[in-house]
Amino acid sequence: MKFKYLTLILIIFGVVFSSCKKKEEERSDLSAGNSTSYTFTSVAFDTPADWVEGDMSKRFLSGDAIYDSPRNTGTEMNGGLGEMYNGYTCAGCHDNAGRTITTLHTEGGTGTNGYSTFLAFLQSSDQTFIDNYGGVLHDQAVVGVTPEGILSVTYTEKEYSFPDGEKYSLLTPNYTITDWWQEEGDYEQSIRTPLRHVGMGMMLAVDRDMIKEIATEDYSEYGISGKVNYINGMVGLVGHKADHTDLTVEISFASDMGTANSKFPKESEFINAHMSNINKSEVSDEDMADVDFYLHTLGVPARRNIDDPDVIKGELLFKQAKCHLCHVQTLHTRTEGATLIDGTTLTQLGDQEIHPYTDYLLHDMGDELGDNVTSYDATGNEWRTTPLWGVGLQTVVNGHTYFMHDARARNYTEAIMWHGGEGEYSRNAFANMAKEERDAMIKFLQSL
Repeated sequence: MKFKYLTLILIIFGVVFSSCKKKEEERSDLSAGNSTSYTFTSVAFDTPADWVEGDMSKRFLSGDAIYDSPRNTGTEMNGGLGEMYNGYTCAGCHDNAGRTITTLHTEGGTGTNGYSTFLAFLQSSDQTFIDNYGGVLHDQAVVGVTPEGILSVTYTEKEYSFPDGEKYSLLTPNYTITDWWQEEGDYEQSIRTPLRHVGMGMMLAVDRDMIKEIATEDYSEYGISGKVNYINGMVGLVGHKADHTDLTVEISFASDMGTANSKFPKESEFINAHMSNINKSEVSDEDMADVDFYLHTLGVPARRNIDDPDVIKGELLFKQAKCHLCHVQTLHTRTEGATLIDGTTLTQLGDQEIHPYTDYLLHDMGDELGDNVTSYDATGNEWRTTPLWGVGLQTVVNGHTYFMHDARARNYTEAIMWHGGEGEYSRNAFANMAKEERDAMIKFLQSL
């Protein structure tokens, strides 16, 4: 932890410069315009953009410290923690602003050390919150309080072969919730693991009209047609289902840490009906605003190995397979940039060409990935296209290559082969490539 903050301070004040950095004019494919970073170490996702300096640097470090610091049941030190929760620090699930390896794989579900690196979203059969539970299962609790339930997962592994004979296998998860706090009744569940927090600022600054325009494009010959998830008339961008318009839920610590705050002042209303510490603010507006600032100002790693022949070949194959119709390479941010929850406007995020490899739209990914849990305009089978920027550094940052919304895919190949529904054309195109072509396409993904 000390090394991390020392590195951040040195980067901020210009003492450390990456030998890999190239002049901006030599690169035409910067990942995130002026927020492109040239740090490719374990803090590749956790480094501020170059324009973060002076007082902004102090605020970045403040937000980063709040993000990383464990919360407790008191309010004097590091703020409060809900009576029931899933984790007690942002970094527990988003190590170095990435994706911590999930306890679904390391511990078979609910974590045994006071931490679970996933969220189990619950919904009643009539698509509303479950009485006494709310929208998220909290499987951890402070001393003297009973968790809402315990989640377990087992995996069924099935082996397949590509047409050229190379074998691969897929894991199908089987989830079970036991030890319910009360009788659960009928319910649907959606198990989701953390998303990388890299590129959040540029995502919130993206031109919404451009997203709407992309949604009008219909590639019926490939079975692809994206859809906006409208949240009270606004374009949803955040989360696996694009069911949030800003980072309020992320920075309030409400859904995962069970905290009460000015945005969600009553734990019982937002989370469940049996918590006792109601109307007790456990995270301040100032702290939430600093975390909001921190997430908005994170840099995005530049692409690497872009002149490698295999990477170039892989990119062509990526487009031939029509992956780029959902994982759109180039978007633009609006002129005004992005505005934080405290009213701070970050114009530095405005008028930028970015390459997130997503359209931020919903796509039907087929029954195998469906979960019957709806969210605004998103059906159970629909998921937001995951941004691919930074995906090639996930191993460096977090030490694993688990992908998809519930981390069922153990590597790039499995992630591609889980694409059903609107992703079926691309999946079949990949499957029918020669092995060296599949390897080249994966090498391209590793360059992002």
